[in-house]
This record gives sequence, structure tokens and C-alpha cells, in this order.
Amino acid sequence: MPDDARPAHRHPRAVTLVALGGALGAVARFGVAEALPHADGDVAWATFVVNIAGAFVLGCLLEALTRSGPDTGARRSVCLVLGTGFCGAFTTYSTFAHDTVTLDRGFGVGVGWAALQVTCGLLAAAFGAVVGAAATSRRRA
Repeated sequence: MPDDARPAHRHPRAVTLVALGGALGAVARFGVAEALPHADGDVAWATFVVNIAGAFVLGCLLEALTRSGPDTGARRSVCLVLGTGFCGAFTTYSTFAHDTVTLDRGFGVGVGWAALQVTCGLLAAAFGAVVGAAATSRRRA
């Protein structure tokens, strides 16, 4: 099978790029968690910050990369390192789910917290896409 026909997860270079970005994203998430600690049952601002920031970065990155050309070469590498690797490790769905259950004390607090995070995440991704589009337009002009 030719090298190009293999899926990305079967290319050692692609796996290495994702692992590198993932390592950096995990360290960054740890740094945010250390800066914004919380006790079980309290609002986990660190989870909120990483998920919203990650949504913004991913929206910005994917919009800029999509507008700048095909998903090949350097653009593909940037997407693997920053999108799949960094943002994948920086953001955290499992902690978000745990925090939602922990906050839900029968008063809908957890559900409200989940709705707030999802809404803010969608808005952050949309704003990131606007920023990515603007950045790409300026480079082309």
C-alpha cells in the first residue's frame, strides 16, 4: 500500500506530531488547573477556561487552515500538532462531565453549568472562526 493511501493514524510522522502537541496541551492544562484549583463540589473554573479557550483556538485554527488551502503539507502538520494534539489534550470532556455530576445537587446547578459551558464553547468556537477568517483575509490582501 502506498504511503499516501494510509490513514493519518498509520503514519509515524502524523502520530509523532499529535503526540508532541498532546504533550504540550496536557502540560498547559495542568498549568491552568494548578493556577485555578478547586475542591470537589465547587465550580471548576480551570475546566471552564481550558474548554472555552480550546474551542476558541480550534475554531480559529480550523477556519484559518481551511481558508488557506488544502489539508496537506505544513497545513496538515499544523492541524495535527495544534488541533488534534494540543487542543485534544488541553480540553477535557471527562472532567467537564465529572464536574457537571458533582455540581448537580438536585437543584439543576450541574445542568445549568453544563449548558453555560456548551453555550460559551459554541460562542468561543464561532468567535475563533471569525478571528481565523479575518487573519487569513489580511494575509491575502
